[in-house]
Amino acid sequence: MTYFNSRDVAAISLCAGLWGVLNSVFSPVFFRMFGLPFLCDICGFGILAVAVWWTRKLGAITMVGLVATAINFIFNPGGIHFLGFTTASVVFDFMTRLVGYDYSSRKPIYRTVGTVLISTISAALAGFIIGTFFMAGPALARWGGVLGWAGLHALGGVIGGIIGALLVNILASRIAIAGNVDS
Repeated sequence: MTYFNSRDVAAISLCAGLWGVLNSVFSPVFFRMFGLPFLCDICGFGILAVAVWWTRKLGAITMVGLVATAINFIFNPGGIHFLGFTTASVVFDFMTRLVGYDYSSRKPIYRTVGTVLISTISAALAGFIIGTFFMAGPALARWGGVLGWAGLHALGGVIGGIIGALLVNILASRIAIAGNVDS
């Protein structure tokens, strides 16, 4: 018996493709316009929240991050900073496993709080890694150093976590309405 069934592979593929393309196309434009890294986090962690709810298997979110990284490098070969998000997806994967996939207790408020907290921590880690290894000193100093950059990513993680939790809550309620109580 295989660990990832066809439903899991479809979820991983769709979420990774969406994250990789959105990040490669829109995030650089947003960053050039505003100088803020939020869109990477909003897209990424919103999508990861949906993927973890959809699959509920350890390793699925890591696979989403790895495939999204490959897609990002195809569209944006110079975007090595995305490796921070690759690492963050691994942390997101393990944190959701540690908390448990039923952390929501089928109550939207718990699902929302858990998703936002995990997204915020993971995004802050991504910002810390990007700031430490991939940013130039003068650009980083403008934002308060590595911790300031991590804080900006954490804010993006909050927004992405809220969006992801809202999407998951909507999907879960639609499934419950349709008669499938396994939300």
